[in-house]
Amino acid sequence: MKAPEAGSNSSHSTLPPGPTLYLVATPIGNLEDITLRGLRVLKEVDLIACEDTRQSQKLLNHYGITTRTISYHEHNEMTRAAELIVDLEQGTRIAMVSDAGMPGISDPGFRLITLAIRHHVPVIPIPGATAFLAALVASGLPTDSFRFSGFLPAKAGQRRSLLDSIENSPRTQVFYEAPHRLLETLKDIVEMLGPDRHVVIAREVTKVHEEFLRGRAGEILEQLQSRGEIKGEITLIIAKPDQPAAKLAPMRTSVRQRVEEIMSQSKMDEKSALKKLAKEMGVSKSEAYRELQRSK
Repeated sequence: MKAPEAGSNSSHSTLPPGPTLYLVATPIGNLEDITLRGLRVLKEVDLIACEDTRQSQKLLNHYGITTRTISYHEHNEMTRAAELIVDLEQGTRIAMVSDAGMPGISDPGFRLITLAIRHHVPVIPIPGATAFLAALVASGLPTDSFRFSGFLPAKAGQRRSLLDSIENSPRTQVFYEAPHRLLETLKDIVEMLGPDRHVVIAREVTKVHEEFLRGRAGEILEQLQSRGEIKGEITLIIAKPDQPAAKLAPMRTSVRQRVEEIMSQSKMDEKSALKKLAKEMGVSKSEAYRELQRSK
């Protein structure tokens, strides 16, 4: 679909005939955060595929949109995607929406999109609100280079491994997190990245109780621990290190020898000894570990 030319009035235009899959961004909280183009598409398509028809109906009712809806969610995605492709091949114009934000971003949609492309059905994005991007630009952290990774792993071991892998990343890191896991995740950040790492917690973005908590990980953890139950949709943003990790200074003994000395003198296991050595040398535990592996 050709975009309207600058200065043209597209308010009276209609969608072209023929099969098309429109990916329509919907508000992430405030119902006013939908584009005029998004409303027009939702009014004029033949069918709206919704992650939750009850949730989408609130938006449609608010704007007086009576287009037929059908469910399309993670539990029926495999079969429903095939059904919708049949509809598209018969000329149906379909809009896909998630409960909030852009469909396909940590929401169902990928299967239908790839099938539509494979069947040479036009796929047209209708951009709009996205939670992680709104949170990022208001975080105050650098936006020139960032990485969005969806939800953090629910399992502690996998989550800690991921955090360890970004310890020295030069990019701002953006994640979604479940509210009931937020405190445990912040504890992991404090342990793996240090209490002084800058983080931002964006909660309920664009909604009535919107909140941004900005500060060092240790401070934010203490603040949230004093609150009790945490509710709402969470975007977690982790700053890159204040400074690159220091290079290991030359030592009279190798890292391996020094770790063995600490283990013997302090009756520590290797993990605890390595942590103590890292503090001695003023480097991260992961950097000391890498040096230990090189010296073995």
